[in-house]
Amino acid sequence: MRGRPRGQRGSITPLVIGFFLVVATLVGVVVDASAAYLRRQGLDALADAAALAATEGLQGEQVYTSGLGEQAAIDPVTAERYVVDYVRHSGAARQYAGLRCEVSTHGTTVVVRLSSPVELPLHVPGIPLSATVAGTAAAVVVIGR
Repeated sequence: MRGRPRGQRGSITPLVIGFFLVVATLVGVVVDASAAYLRRQGLDALADAAALAATEGLQGEQVYTSGLGEQAAIDPVTAERYVVDYVRHSGAARQYAGLRCEVSTHGTTVVVRLSSPVELPLHVPGIPLSATVAGTAAAVVVIGR
């Protein structure tokens, strides 16, 4: 009896195709997740810079209007103005299409949340073609003596 045993005949092609589909799907998921992660990192950095710009502006304004104290009072409208000005002048709207900005204040803290849709580079079945990614940062206003 030479060759293959009787019960072991068949084709390896379906197995190879199946493995290829699994590997292709995994590559697609990793590439899409990487694109979303990189977008989030960029939004985090932008939110951090915007929050710092707001607190620096508020600190300067506080010093010139009320003098030096322990902590600066945060005006939510003014904080939002500083954040929006920073985002506008940074050119982020060109880099992140559909950029949305939310600013909130809590005591002496300015919180900036930026969100933007990201088109996922590979189309994996069962995964949407785009996702919304957000970055958040906060900064505290403290006046030093």
